[in-house]
Amino acid sequence: MLMPTAESLSIESLLKAQAYGLGFDLVGITSPGPMETADAFDSWIESGYSGEMDYLPRGSAKRRDSRLPVAGATSAIVVGLNYGGREPSGPVARYARGDDYHDVMTARLDELHRWLESEAGRPIHGKAYVDTGPILERDLARRAGLGWFGKNTNLINPKLGSFFFIGVLLVDFDLAPDAPFEADRCGSCTRCLDACPTAAFVEPRVLDATKCISYLTIEAKGSIPLPERDKMGGLVYGCDICQDVCPWNVRFSQDMREESFRPREVLGGDARAVARRILSMDDESFRRDFKGSPMKRAKRRGLARNAATVLGNVGTADDVATLVAALHDPEPFVAEHAAWALERIGGNAAR
Repeated sequence: MLMPTAESLSIESLLKAQAYGLGFDLVGITSPGPMETADAFDSWIESGYSGEMDYLPRGSAKRRDSRLPVAGATSAIVVGLNYGGREPSGPVARYARGDDYHDVMTARLDELHRWLESEAGRPIHGKAYVDTGPILERDLARRAGLGWFGKNTNLINPKLGSFFFIGVLLVDFDLAPDAPFEADRCGSCTRCLDACPTAAFVEPRVLDATKCISYLTIEAKGSIPLPERDKMGGLVYGCDICQDVCPWNVRFSQDMREESFRPREVLGGDARAVARRILSMDDESFRRDFKGSPMKRAKRRGLARNAATVLGNVGTADDVATLVAALHDPEPFVAEHAAWALERIGGNAAR
């Protein structure tokens, strides 16, 4: 039996092989154009579910039509990169424990772009997007055949679950599109909705971000609302609960293979250890330990606020000294959360 040669393979097959060779776990092709969920996205923002994320309404025209961000774009190459759903749960969401996925994926998409230009023998206008512009990446991923929208709003792939990042390369180069993923394989399951500690899901596939622990620990800039603090438990940054309980992840999530996403040493230990370490940081040590990390997004003050809240939930008398020191934090809301935590711990040492 004759094996196909590179000359006999289509450009689409060669492109996908190159993407897999760069380390991506999923790759599909679709045509950019009007986005199916644009109206729902606008309604979601109008309902106030986006909270303080004021950047989301920007570039709404480009978000509604994925041909607009890159002039002349005729193809969207959509990739997925697994970040390790088999890793143990912990105080930091799995996606944020290592290097910043924006940097890792964008560099590889840029390399894929250069490869395509080399194959085409001409410059190709294009741009990579990884949560970095007005692109509904999840829509394009479904359209490229990579999965369906789960009730927890994540894209779920039947062979990988949902513990993967999505990236898009828009190019002005004609490629044959893949068939979209049409099925909804969640069925009657509501485990993700039922497991959410803050009841953040308004209904299936509609998330009130202002109640989501990921939002509260990353995007919210001020104090965490009192009713939500104890629900955070030991979560310092982000939350994986609605993914952890998903049957598709229980069965099909995979071990982490990407070395860039290995947890940093500063995140070693349990929630109390991580929280104490963060509360002991000044601006300089924060910049050093979280250089190139997605956790920089919360800034030192946000992480310190989260850490104090976690110690209020899972801390003991052994953590009182750390919290007392945090009462003198230059950020008033960090001191306020430390005072709340001391009151929660109680006892003579806290008093």
